[in-house]
Amino acid sequence: MNFRKGPSSGKARSNWNFYEVVGVLLIVSSLLLLLFVPNSLSQLFDTIIKEVKPIVVDVFLTGEVGIAIIVSIIVGRILERLGFTDGLIRLFVPIMKLFKINPAVIIPSAYNILGDINAAGKIAGPILVKANATKAEQKISVATMIQSPQSFATFVLGLIALAAFGINAFPLVILSIFVPIIVVPFILSKTIYRDTKKVTLEDLPRFTPNTKFLQTIFSSAKEGAELLFLIIIPAVAVVFFFIGVLKFIGAWGVIESTLASMLTFISVEPSTGIVSILAAPTLAVAQLAELAGTIDPRLVVGSFVLANSGLPLSVIFGQVPVTWAESSSLNEKEVLEAAIIGLVLRLITACALAYLLTPFLVV
Repeated sequence: MNFRKGPSSGKARSNWNFYEVVGVLLIVSSLLLLLFVPNSLSQLFDTIIKEVKPIVVDVFLTGEVGIAIIVSIIVGRILERLGFTDGLIRLFVPIMKLFKINPAVIIPSAYNILGDINAAGKIAGPILVKANATKAEQKISVATMIQSPQSFATFVLGLIALAAFGINAFPLVILSIFVPIIVVPFILSKTIYRDTKKVTLEDLPRFTPNTKFLQTIFSSAKEGAELLFLIIIPAVAVVFFFIGVLKFIGAWGVIESTLASMLTFISVEPSTGIVSILAAPTLAVAQLAELAGTIDPRLVVGSFVLANSGLPLSVIFGQVPVTWAESSSLNEKEVLEAAIIGLVLRLITACALAYLLTPFLVV
């Protein structure tokens, strides 16, 4: 552990440092709590543990989500080994040449739909670097990835929910999932992230690795386990740690009710919308199908679009920045900013499609 070394003079050391003040205040407040409210600290830890445990243990360690992450890495690496990335590049080079954007920006979105958002960053980050994508293009790639469902299971369960409400899924899927892969890079390249460049197929290397198939399978399984235990679970624990603190001080109820009101305003069913934002979009769309006949179809459309994104927040604020900072040229702050921009665009898309498209979708 590194400690900051101050000036050598004793006088400088005698001056109060900001964190010394904070430390003394913490000591005094802790002693006061132990004196007047002796059970408060234990209650705080109990509240935090009750928030963190169901997600970390039940969802990621012993649930299907953790296994799905490992499997998605295996699937993604096998697809990469079979030429999936090079195939995507060939298909999207003509379109992205018109926009003057490196075609590699769409690769994370494709791996996101077919695998998992964590696999997308782990696999696509190095590909973008190898393709000489600028930092702006890498940020566009992150923001575009947030427009795609972060697991194939979310997409499939969402289709079941749409069918339960008699909603025509085809135009919604095209407009909410596939069109943004093209439109979002174009919009961002003309507004926020302008440092893009036209790339021809000849300027790009081949991205299919030469590793042996058995080595690909076993190394990807190991890679998936490392991603789950060393990055994802710590990131999730941090997010729900702060939720536990907010619950303990009594602020979470206000935040949750405000969030529900905002979701209703943008035509997202509030209960499943909160599940998408805080826990798991896959669980949210599964619950959505159970509400058939009881809610406005417009809320279903908005909920479907929101769930088929890079949510929950633990992914956007924890997993995505850490994963991309390790595998791309971006730092965590740059990744987080791009992810938040992608989330804002997704909220706008959910609201717009819910209000404008629903009358044409209900059978």
